[in-house]
Amino acid sequence: MDIRNIAIIAHVDHGKTSLVNALLKQGNVFRENQEVEDRVMDSNALERERGITILSKNCSAFYKNTKINIVDTPGHADFGGEVERVLKMVDGVLLVVDAFEGPMPQTRFVLEKALALDLKVVIVINKIDRPDARLDVVADEVLELMLDLNATDEQLDSPIVYCSAREGVATKNYKEPGKDMAPLFETIISHIDPPNMDESKPFQMLISSTEQNDYLGKLAVGKVETGRIKLNQTVYVKNYFDESKKYSGKVVNIFNFDGLKRDNIEVGTAGDIICLAGLPDVTIGDTISETPDMEAIPFVKISEPSVEMTFMVNDSPFAGKEGKFVTSRHIKDRLYKEAVKDLSLQVSDGETADQFKVRGRGEMHLSILIENMRRDGYEFQVSRPRVLYKQIDGVRCEPIDKVVLDVPEDSVGTVMQSMGVKRGELISMNAIGSRMRLQFLVPSRGLFGYKSQLLTDTRGEGVMSSIFDSYQPYKGEIEGRNSGSLISYETGEAITYGLFNAQGRGRLLVRPGEKVYLGQVVGINPKGDDIVVNVCKKKQLTNTRSSASDDALKLTPIQTMSLEEALEFIADDELVEVTPQNIRIRKAILDHQLRAKSHKPIMDN
Repeated sequence: MDIRNIAIIAHVDHGKTSLVNALLKQGNVFRENQEVEDRVMDSNALERERGITILSKNCSAFYKNTKINIVDTPGHADFGGEVERVLKMVDGVLLVVDAFEGPMPQTRFVLEKALALDLKVVIVINKIDRPDARLDVVADEVLELMLDLNATDEQLDSPIVYCSAREGVATKNYKEPGKDMAPLFETIISHIDPPNMDESKPFQMLISSTEQNDYLGKLAVGKVETGRIKLNQTVYVKNYFDESKKYSGKVVNIFNFDGLKRDNIEVGTAGDIICLAGLPDVTIGDTISETPDMEAIPFVKISEPSVEMTFMVNDSPFAGKEGKFVTSRHIKDRLYKEAVKDLSLQVSDGETADQFKVRGRGEMHLSILIENMRRDGYEFQVSRPRVLYKQIDGVRCEPIDKVVLDVPEDSVGTVMQSMGVKRGELISMNAIGSRMRLQFLVPSRGLFGYKSQLLTDTRGEGVMSSIFDSYQPYKGEIEGRNSGSLISYETGEAITYGLFNAQGRGRLLVRPGEKVYLGQVVGINPKGDDIVVNVCKKKQLTNTRSSASDDALKLTPIQTMSLEEALEFIADDELVEVTPQNIRIRKAILDHQLRAKSHKPIMDN
């Protein structure tokens, strides 16, 4: 069977996973009467809840006599490492671009990586059924982007297909409505080269992804570069970056991707994407060969992380009451295993045995790790995210992000003012329909917590996307949060009477009946100072009665913070306590007197 190996790449929310759905439905994967859920590739619970793709996944569709292996990739900038590592597995990409938004920061990032690997590109302009679609303009913007990225003449001649993934139609001429996805299938087969299927050479395969299976152990996914691999064959493993890593093993299972399923096969052949079991120590970037003297295949160097957090053992008064895995050994094992699967993640031991430094590509990258750990029963504490500085030619430099903001016209002034406070530098400003698109270069640390402020500045209509741009000299101090914390005076149960008296100081974060402890943050003070309040205070009972004394006390609705909001809110001397049941904010030093004596922040940038 003829084979094509493709990856679908795009900015977040431009319709990659919906496009995979349409290709699978019309690619002879499902029965005619089979009910197929929306975004079938987003199988992870967090992916379905948040509506984003987090992990790259493999599947295949069939068109006539061609098998098309498809890799669905994340669109969010924080998961760019997932895109970088799978591009070595494919021979071409579908670059999906929203018909209204056009190329966005992540579009540039993924396209640059694809062009650098000399991959064939098919441009897919999606969501052509949008009433505000700008089809001609967006097509020109994509070509301008390719010119800007120094694409070759052949890459500039990449075909353009217009799609509505939701409707399941595609057309090469948007003035003629499409009937199905056949034009896209035809373009993939005609434009993207088949893989090198040289079976005469010895077997060699580069591992681009690994998974953990409860029954088979570690599974290694990659494209067979040359040769054939048979069941129970002895193979040799090498690593391009670590020459000391050499060992042999036996392949006990071989799987082929057939639609969304994996089929057991006896032989894997050159050009196909397969999955191997039986090599427990294999990692991403390893080369599996038939002979011990073959050279390791070069692997892409994943972009470095720019944000760091400290994970530590929970030492609050409620420690160990809600989590299953609470010791430093449990936390350390989980973090180091995660770093093996996720090449964008770096883990190192902290200053004490109970602390671990974790580096990632952004706040969301680390918050997804935290959320997955708490759902698996882990209990721990994390510090505020910090950017990673570098010394370049003796100058202290910091990471700078390129930020694209789509805002209403009447909010431009407010947004420009906020960006000025964040040390942002305006690059461009364009009108797109009734909205304005602003591009800034902003220090990464200035964006911590800005998303909620943007929604306030634009009355909920602002849309923000950002991606790492470069390291530049330190831009100076940036004003931090302008609100303070309401801190619990004692350990106990929050009482309505105590909460009623405390709510005059600011917004509350706890409900009546909720357990709180000394030093826990129970509210937000808009005036900027930290205030100790006693939310456990009870009303003193007396014989005195008045006409209003027994009236019900009314509490204002509390503000429930998500994990991301808590990470954005905390100050340098605060921590987020994460358990399977609760997310709490607390002071690093719980005792009020000791905290008052401490003048410097606990977590120093």
